[in-house]
Amino acid sequence: MNDEVESTVREVAEHIKADLPRLLADMTSMFAEMIPEFRHDDEVRRLMVASTASNLAAILDLLTLGISLDDVTVPPAAAEYARRFAQHGMSLEALLRAYRLGEHMFAQTAMTVLRTLEPSAELALATTSRIALLINRYIDRVVEGLIDIYENERRRWHARTDATRAAQVRAVLEGEGLDLPSAEQMLGTSLRGWHLAAIIWTPPGSPASDDLLRTGARMLGNATGKEPMTILVDEHNCWAWISSTGRPSLDVSALESELRKQPPLRMAVGDRGSGLAGFRQTFRDAQGARGVAVAAAKVRQLTLYSRVAVAGLLMDRLPDVRAWAHRVLGDLMRDDESTARLRETAQVYLDARGSLTDAAARMHVHKNTVHYRVRKAEELLGHSLGTNRLDVEIALMVCDRFGVTTPASGRSDTAE
Repeated sequence: MNDEVESTVREVAEHIKADLPRLLADMTSMFAEMIPEFRHDDEVRRLMVASTASNLAAILDLLTLGISLDDVTVPPAAAEYARRFAQHGMSLEALLRAYRLGEHMFAQTAMTVLRTLEPSAELALATTSRIALLINRYIDRVVEGLIDIYENERRRWHARTDATRAAQVRAVLEGEGLDLPSAEQMLGTSLRGWHLAAIIWTPPGSPASDDLLRTGARMLGNATGKEPMTILVDEHNCWAWISSTGRPSLDVSALESELRKQPPLRMAVGDRGSGLAGFRQTFRDAQGARGVAVAAAKVRQLTLYSRVAVAGLLMDRLPDVRAWAHRVLGDLMRDDESTARLRETAQVYLDARGSLTDAAARMHVHKNTVHYRVRKAEELLGHSLGTNRLDVEIALMVCDRFGVTTPASGRSDTAE
């Protein structure tokens, strides 16, 4: 019976081979109809047809020549088409779906041919099972190889395009003698409107993920309603710019909410700027905000330059700044939980312009609680919060952003 089944399998394959041009045309038309990503231009369509033809030829050889499945590899045309698919940013899911649709169409064609041969019911069932098994195992082997080809090409292509793009952006950021038209030509985009830059990163020790970094850039786009220009700098860092004719508006609450869904992500956002100078300045702002975020005592997923600008200016002399803050705050800079609560209350109280009611509402505590804590903070200071108010506010901000460190210890608290 096995010899008869193998003979019938070959006969079915020979009939399909004789009508192969029609099957090829039907299959490629079906791909374009059912999968939007397969509606290519003429050049890529020719490659898609060649890929399909090479797979059909390989399957027919498998059925007619008794080739071992261990010898099955991805046909060159199919491999090149998978690489082109990755370069065009089309999804791997669409490519794999085409293979499964093609598998189904080939099996249906084989059964149609088999009926014309009028075999016995037992032989028909055995032949159908044999053909289905061989096709399925062929597709599995090829798909396994295609996934590696696609993923490797996507990483290679992104690295190449992003490296080139990053070099162009660096030239625009650092080229002091570069005029606006030249900068626009280099980047292929208008720089005459408003810009908002962000740096997106994952901390050291976290898994590298291009997709996660690009997800962060999309979050920025969603929070502004604009499509960002995104550049993957390396496996842990990404740059993104939002550009528009009007001032870009950032929905901070929505962005913070989205970032919480991806705990490893960090983002630093610069202030808005216009024109070529603004394109450069907002990126420098984002760099400054990132520096504060990395050095901060608390891990914050989103750091806005507008909220840490003063802290950013102090970064270069942080040991001296901490020593100064210790002189200003004295015992109010003690490193314990109760003193930290007094510092937080003092900060909120000063930000509320000395209003106990406003400070209590912000902290969700009773007004008397704020009054008690302010009095205790003033006892540790040795004077009222209003005395040397600016120095006190800056010193409290230093503690909040960079943590409490005894000046003599030389230790640097970092979040990452």
